[in-house]
Amino acid sequence: MDENLIITIVATVAGLLVGVAITYFMVNKTNKGKEEAAQKQAQAILTEAEAKAEVVKNQKMMEAKEKFYQLKSEHEKSITEKEKQIAVAENRIKQKEKEASQKSEQLSRKQTEADAIQQSLKTQLEQVEKRKEELNKAHEKQVQQLEKIAGLSQTDAKAQLVEALKAEAKTAAMSHIKDTMDEAKLTANKEAKRIVIQTIQRVATEHAIENAVTVFNIDSDEVKGRIIGREGRNIRALEAATGIEFIVDDTPEAIILSGFDPVRREIARLALHQLVSDGRIHPARIEEVVAKVKRQLDEEIIEVGKRTTIDLGIHGLAPELIRMVGRMKYRSSYGQNLLQHSREVANLCAIMATELGMNVKLAKRAGLLHDIGKVPDDEPELPHAILGMKLAEKFKEHPEVVNAIGAHHDEIEMTSLISPIVQVCDAISGARPGARREMAEQYMKRLKDLETLATSYHGVEKSFAIQAGRELRVIVQSEKVSDKQAETLSFDIAQKIQTEMTYPGQVRVTVIRETRSVNIAK
Repeated sequence: MDENLIITIVATVAGLLVGVAITYFMVNKTNKGKEEAAQKQAQAILTEAEAKAEVVKNQKMMEAKEKFYQLKSEHEKSITEKEKQIAVAENRIKQKEKEASQKSEQLSRKQTEADAIQQSLKTQLEQVEKRKEELNKAHEKQVQQLEKIAGLSQTDAKAQLVEALKAEAKTAAMSHIKDTMDEAKLTANKEAKRIVIQTIQRVATEHAIENAVTVFNIDSDEVKGRIIGREGRNIRALEAATGIEFIVDDTPEAIILSGFDPVRREIARLALHQLVSDGRIHPARIEEVVAKVKRQLDEEIIEVGKRTTIDLGIHGLAPELIRMVGRMKYRSSYGQNLLQHSREVANLCAIMATELGMNVKLAKRAGLLHDIGKVPDDEPELPHAILGMKLAEKFKEHPEVVNAIGAHHDEIEMTSLISPIVQVCDAISGARPGARREMAEQYMKRLKDLETLATSYHGVEKSFAIQAGRELRVIVQSEKVSDKQAETLSFDIAQKIQTEMTYPGQVRVTVIRETRSVNIAK
């Protein structure tokens, strides 16, 4: 505490005491006898107050000194701590400067080494160039010597070498082409599209006539005008709602519905029938009727699928697979209704499985679902057997059923006895006379043409068209055809069949070569 403040406090206390004493003295001044006592008392009080003030003063001075020393100590401690921090920072800066100096030395050393390496490489390159020139001169000299020794020029030697390797190169090239084609069929979209287009072109005329057109009969040509509508509004609304082309020409009492989707053609036919029967034909009514017919057809497809599974005694089929079975009713394969074909295959599989003592239910199930890949909602670029197998796997079908679906055209390896049964029954149903659009004479002619084409090649002993023309087995003479030539022969026959013949599906060409050693013991 400040010394002046202490003095002020003491003075104030003393003044108060003096005032009290004076007041006391004035009150009792009339009493002379007491005046002296009061003076003595006042003097004693004043003396006592001075003593107390001195004590208080000394105490405050001591407290002020202690506070001063405490603040001084803290200040010195703070200064010491800051000095330590500054020292640490200085050491860190010195360390970084040292590291930077070391890095700079390393970089300088590396730069020197790099310059030395570059100079060494430059020298080596010059030596390599000189060596290369020397080798070229030596090579030319050796070629000239070889030409003198052999009596052939370099061009003639190359020609003879090419001739000597031509047969081997051709075989290797055929094998390479075959591998490339196999890979392209699996990976190249362009090659897949080309093959699909060629396949469509082989049967385009018949397919367009039988499977892309529906004829809708009308009572009179007056109805045609109502269907077309003012400025063609009605017919444009019909085509937009159904996705089917309506062809109104001079054909009497008939309108042609053209489109490759059989379900859409059926929707268009039913919607047009309702519109003509009702008599009210305008765009709003057309959209309403088409939407209603779509719902009805979806329900009918599901009902057909359920009825088919019930008739065949197949239970536990996924709802999506039931719907796809119903869609088979509106899908045909080479003129044969796909649903009828699948039902027939299922019944044939059940009969064969019964004869062989196998699981009849699994065989019938696989027979019904074997062509399920032909009726997907989208159109992926996959063989229908592989697509059907993936759909069956998706809906948790039995592994034997899945394998039978994927292997019925030999797309994958067969792993159960049901698979060959489904393959055989599919061939029986599709190849029997009258099942598909081919007549018996055309069917027999196609098989004979396949066999004749194969026997026209050198070294072929016999050929057999089996599995309703889906496979051609060619037996060759072992002394005339080697193993590599057999592979080339298989490829050549397949290419010739593809370019010269018209056939449904695919034809597998199998070349068989065997060597027999026969001796007779007498």
